[in-house]
Parts: sequence; structure tokens; C-alpha cells
Amino acid sequence: MYNLAQKLAAEFIGTFALILAACGSICADQYLRAGSTGGFGILGIAVAQGLAFALMVTSLGHISGGHFNPAISIGFWVTKRLSTIETIFYWLAQILGAIAAAYLLAAVLPESVWRPVGLGATYLAPDFTRMHAMLLEAVLTFFLVFVVFATVVDQKGAFGKIAGFAVGLTITVNVLIGGPFTGASMNPARTLGPALVANQWTSHGVYWVGPLFGGVLGAVVYDRIFLRDQPPA
Repeated sequence: MYNLAQKLAAEFIGTFALILAACGSICADQYLRAGSTGGFGILGIAVAQGLAFALMVTSLGHISGGHFNPAISIGFWVTKRLSTIETIFYWLAQILGAIAAAYLLAAVLPESVWRPVGLGATYLAPDFTRMHAMLLEAVLTFFLVFVVFATVVDQKGAFGKIAGFAVGLTITVNVLIGGPFTGASMNPARTLGPALVANQWTSHGVYWVGPLFGGVLGAVVYDRIFLRDQPPA
């Protein structure tokens, strides 16, 4: 068994890597677009985020559960798989990891590269309302947490030790769907990190309300329907 400090270190490192990939890929795409080669677009950004999550869950999931996202942790909390104190500490580790990654990118990359895209901050598309954005973020996060419970939590899940890649593929698909409209955050920490460093707070509440609601709903639905006979781990 791993102690709480080790679990928090895993959550910090995993979230750091996820935000580094998410925001770094957006900045890299901007850099390529400004040059003569052209960017790799939404597909490249989606793959980068999905692979980063898959690798971190596969590497660190056995230590902390591989949440790297307050919306996933709250799903574990509401289904009594994580205590209140542990949930608070998980959130702190995840938020600090996201902020550290954002500061690193801002320190390493030229401001002319990251400033035009707000360091990879999540934005709403023009004419896309906050209500629609919260609903989309909630739906995307619902399926993310649903897949986490189906592959990581469910003892009868089919994916076992490669559950991280199922979760990573879910992130990839969700970014392809929601990226053009909301940035497909699905993760309050992922939005908070670059928002703090780039001072980009527009519609920030969307990325807390939507993902947290979707995370709770995804966890409760899977737990109540499919895990009724399995005690919380």
C-alpha cells in the first residue's frame, strides 16, 4: 500500500504531465502556424492530451488511482471511494501540478508563442453561450468518469492494466468533439493552471460547474447501476 504523500506526489506529477501536454501542444500548434510549416490542428492536440493521460494513468494509476482531475476525484468521493480529507488533498495536488506546468511553459516558451493562445487556456467559441458550454463540458466529463469507473474501478472491467489507454482514448474523442467549442477541459485544474499564469478568466466558472457536475453524475450512474454488488475499494 502507498501512503498519502506518495499518492499526492503521483497526482501532482500526473497532472503536471497532463497540463504540459494539453497546453504545450496548443502552444506548439500556434508556433507551427506562425511559421511556414502549418500546425497539426485539433487532431494533434487531441492525441497529445489523450496519450499523456493514458501514459500517466498506466504509470501512476496503481499508486493514487490516476485521477489527475478534480472532476474524477469528486466522483470517487461521492461514491465513498475517497475520504473527504483525501479528496481535498488530491485537489490541492492536482491544482498545484497544473499551475506548476503552466508556469514552466511560460518560462520556457517565448511569450510571442504562448500569449496569442493564452498559454493554452480554454475559451468559448463565439456565440457559444455559458449554459451550452456547461452542458457540453458536463456531458464530456460524464463519459470520461464513466469510462474511468468502467475500466479502473470495476473489478470485472475488461481492460485491467491497460485501462489508462481506454481513458486516454476517451479524452482524445472528447477533445475532437468539444475542443472547437469550449476547449474540452473536462478538468477544472487543466483550466485553472493556464488561466492563472496568462490571466485569462473569461467564463472560468463554466469549467468548474460543468466538469464537476458531469463527474458526479458519471460516477453515480455507473456506481448505482453496475457496481451495486461491489463494495467501495
